[in-house]
Amino acid sequence: MTIRPTLENLINKLRSNNWLKTPLIVDAFLKIKREDFVPDDEKEIAYLDTALPIGYNQTISQPSVVAFMLELLQPHPGEKILDVGAGSGWTAALLGYCVQPQGKVIALDIIKELVEWGRGNVSKYNFIKSRVVQYICADGKNGYPKEAPFDKILVSAGTSEVPLALKQQLKIGGKMVIPIYESLVEIRKIDNNNFRTKEYPGFVFVPLV
Repeated sequence: MTIRPTLENLINKLRSNNWLKTPLIVDAFLKIKREDFVPDDEKEIAYLDTALPIGYNQTISQPSVVAFMLELLQPHPGEKILDVGAGSGWTAALLGYCVQPQGKVIALDIIKELVEWGRGNVSKYNFIKSRVVQYICADGKNGYPKEAPFDKILVSAGTSEVPLALKQQLKIGGKMVIPIYESLVEIRKIDNNNFRTKEYPGFVFVPLV
């Protein structure tokens, strides 16, 4: 008999393997249930540590990778964060949990059907109604100038270079986490012309479209 993977088992695995460390991020993973962000036929495997298809050639990212990205980003209450390639809405809701009640998450995706589905998923946690999360259909490579600058930016789709608009819309002193080729790159903005980067190789993402 196959044992259905559970949220608790997944969290324990992520913590024991040092993917999850920060108490606020651990709480977010416990409270924002991944099964609420996957298609109905995948709910039984929602807590496997693997990426899952969500349609339109997109995926919901592997939990250990999302944990690693959030640990690099270090979202805090009250921050304004741009979530590019928000897809199912899971990362937007995790970020919303971390920045609430005074912070804001602007979630972007270019695929209209995913935006509608993702917004519905995030609505299960009241973040849309409270306006902690705004879910918008837009080209993530252009960022969202209307709400810039951002304390932090999370990009959940791979690209070959950092879009200039995202660099410009990041606050001085702010941080971005973005997949470049097969690495996750942590970028800190020192001033308008200077950025400090740190690369973590060995990751695969769907391309930023």
